[in-house]
Amino acid sequence: MISAGIDVGSRTVKVVLWDHARRQVIDSAVADQGIDQDALAGRLLEELLARHGLARGDVRAIVATGYGRKLVSAADRAVTEITCQRWGVSHHVPEARTIVDIGGQDSKLIRLDGAGAVLDFAMNDRCAAGTGRFLEVVATRLGTRIGDLGGLADESRAPARISSMCVVFAETEIVGLLASGVAPADIVAGVQASIATRVAAMGGRTVEGPVVFTGGVALVPGMVGALESALGLPVRVAPDSQTTAALGAALLAVADV
Repeated sequence: MISAGIDVGSRTVKVVLWDHARRQVIDSAVADQGIDQDALAGRLLEELLARHGLARGDVRAIVATGYGRKLVSAADRAVTEITCQRWGVSHHVPEARTIVDIGGQDSKLIRLDGAGAVLDFAMNDRCAAGTGRFLEVVATRLGTRIGDLGGLADESRAPARISSMCVVFAETEIVGLLASGVAPADIVAGVQASIATRVAAMGGRTVEGPVVFTGGVALVPGMVGALESALGLPVRVAPDSQTTAALGAALLAVADV
């Protein structure tokens, strides 16, 4: 039995094919968002199926999640990304108690109980200063790639303090720091610490490990260390961290069959 999970996020669309009999991912794909999210999701699904000699009729059930989940016409139903993240993370790390998900436009902190069920969650989708967008702004301002930020942060000896709560004002603050001679490495380290601190604050004083890091920002070098410092706990990056919610959606699709 094959199922599919489609995560239509704010910046990317992710699709996962799941083989229920073998209990394993068949394949997955990630693509940048476009104007027609439904068409993009459908095309990614078809490409994955074709790659393995499968047809749409071979897929027993499809669940969509993410911001654009209700736009996916191929889906049998839509489920929130909070629930799907829980399923995806619990599949990889059953003992997880906290999920930190940082994407391009929002960040979430999800608490789980001993059985892996969601206890509660906090979400920031109104301020880009705690998301991957902040890293994109910094990379652009410094004339580098987002993947190179971690290397710069490693060179830092005195991380800059980024006090602005809004990414627009934070960018102005960064321009001022550069003008005053602050090293790019110290600015990057300061930005990563700022993002991690904002996310950690969503958990208050009750963040419990094991902590699992998901989302595209989990792939940015230096962010794990920044998050560990902010939380005071070890942080584990989820396997295929960008597709965790899509995996959870595929697992839910099977669970309902």
